[in-house]
Amino acid sequence: MANFFSKAEVTSSGRPVLLGNEVECHLLSSVDLEPEDHHHFSLLKSGLLILTTHRLIWLSSSSTTGLSSAAAIPLSAVSHIFSSKKSLKSMFHSPRIRFQVLVSSNGRVFDPGFESGSSSGSGSRSVVLTAVVRGKGDCDGFLEKFWDSWRARAWESNETSGSGSGSGSGSGTGTGTGGGLYSSDGSVRMVGVAGILRKEQEMWESTDKSLQDAFQDLNALMTKAKEMVALAEKMRQKLLSGTNSQASGTNDEDMGSKEEMQDWLLSVGIISPVTKESAGAMYHQQLSRQLADFVRTPLDRAGGMINLIDAYCLFNRARGTELISPDDMLRACSLWEKFDVPVMLRKFDSGVMVIQNKSHSDEEVFARIKSLVTKPEALRNGISPTDAAMTLGIAPAMAKEHLLTAESKGLLCRDISPDGFCFYVNLFPEIDPRDVYL
Repeated sequence: MANFFSKAEVTSSGRPVLLGNEVECHLLSSVDLEPEDHHHFSLLKSGLLILTTHRLIWLSSSSTTGLSSAAAIPLSAVSHIFSSKKSLKSMFHSPRIRFQVLVSSNGRVFDPGFESGSSSGSGSRSVVLTAVVRGKGDCDGFLEKFWDSWRARAWESNETSGSGSGSGSGSGTGTGTGGGLYSSDGSVRMVGVAGILRKEQEMWESTDKSLQDAFQDLNALMTKAKEMVALAEKMRQKLLSGTNSQASGTNDEDMGSKEEMQDWLLSVGIISPVTKESAGAMYHQQLSRQLADFVRTPLDRAGGMINLIDAYCLFNRARGTELISPDDMLRACSLWEKFDVPVMLRKFDSGVMVIQNKSHSDEEVFARIKSLVTKPEALRNGISPTDAAMTLGIAPAMAKEHLLTAESKGLLCRDISPDGFCFYVNLFPEIDPRDVYL
């Protein structure tokens, strides 16, 4: 696989790392990739096939992280997509999607990002690949999105700024331009039933064009919004790299302004949010992985733990119009137990649920609390959740949960008064609070 396909990078949660302006369109689960006439091709079995505006990405479902078995096929290397043929034989085997890709002289799938020349005619030969869909999924919908993405040629927008209409260039690839098929005005010469069907199709295309003209301003606004989101993400990554490399040479004011800028850019949005339309039956699994990637930055700012409600608000704000329900959020978090992701969902004894890093240690928090309650002022008056929140740099509600947990471990004692909760250091740690006979 490594000698034939292009390399695809994935995140720590198993989500593909998208290119600039790249958006997910559809995905299918339990997909095999099989060649028809390539002997050096190792079969790819039972993986996740993701269609984007730029690539076909195959991720192995057997690997929890997918770091060692992720492959990509640039859509610019696809020279032809075969139409699905319904027959009696097709009713008794798994759905198949056949397409033809260009292969360069070195035996790899042609990738214009690493090889010189344009995509047309650059490959020395072609190889027909078959995607066999073993699982449940909308194969016809995937094929339709495949056609649309290939014809749109969105990858050319990164190479040239003034590209023409994508549909015209894509449709001309699979249709000949010989004079015998076309009349003087450019229409196809068809008569009989084929002519009627052609007329019907032209009418639908005319209606679709009218609708596109009506929503032209809205589409332009959405396109600009995607560009702004991509620009904001690029600026955020540059700020993060600059902060890591120059942290020692900046003062507190500069660091504060950079963190404020990162917060603002983080709230702009997610470039390609997972939706039910694009993910289908894999919606909650892919949503869980994307959420695990998203919460890493808020967790780093919050000290390794964040309230589930706060994470829900941040995630929905970043998704823009593609909002999710609280049930979807909770279900996505509960799926982290099945995936090898660096975050986890935790529920305190009081019922409060939080998201925390797996590397988060309660012992470090307890040590900071103990150092706070042993101060002379705290020994006389105790500490409140607000005092602990200021020391730990977290919200008072989260600080209260940490104090209650420390109390259950026998580190603190609690005093309830009209002023609220007040915690003191436990001067009798050798007494087991679980011993009811004391």
